[in-house]
Amino acid sequence: MSTQHTITPQFHQLWPTQLMELTLPGHEMANPVLADFVLQANASRDDMTAQYLNDNIFMIDHPALQWLNQCCHQAILDYARNLGIDYDLDFAIQGWPNVNMKGDYHNLHNHPHSWLSGTYYIAVPDQSSADQFRSDLNFAAISFYDPRPQANMNAIRGDGQIDPEHRVQPQGGQLLLWPSFLHHFVHPNGVDMPRLSISFNVVLKWKKEYLPY
Repeated sequence: MSTQHTITPQFHQLWPTQLMELTLPGHEMANPVLADFVLQANASRDDMTAQYLNDNIFMIDHPALQWLNQCCHQAILDYARNLGIDYDLDFAIQGWPNVNMKGDYHNLHNHPHSWLSGTYYIAVPDQSSADQFRSDLNFAAISFYDPRPQANMNAIRGDGQIDPEHRVQPQGGQLLLWPSFLHHFVHPNGVDMPRLSISFNVVLKWKKEYLPY
């Protein structure tokens, strides 16, 4: 707690929640290869998208997957550096593929027992032909929610805390990375073409250097 007294007000934005958005270089070449791999895997496995703990997709010896693994690894280091973490991290990345057909969605959830979570979007089909029978449908988007319960209850117009939701309309080639505690909701795919992505968790391997004091 600061005890310094100043005539000029000082403003502190407390408890920030960092969300990283990045378009990966080289995705134009990698995504068609990744799409073929994920669709073939989905055809050979029942309920693949829901069985995310069964396998780690990044352990498969496949050039496109190893490219993505390296990109995710660098993104995690960049994310940490932007937070001010200036020491070495030891972590594992555990990933799984997602195939969302028409009407598929992921309910509100977070990712326990992880430090960070992320999703790389291989293919996000154009949703302009989807049947918009409700004005509040946000096809193929992902929404993140303020982790502070009821933080917006007393907000007034112009207050940045008034909207508890941050919505992203992802595109193919885009990587999102966020704290695993953050609740998020994946809106339905509204068209016949599948939405393809690879999600992952970042699990820290414990080191005493992580202790805050």
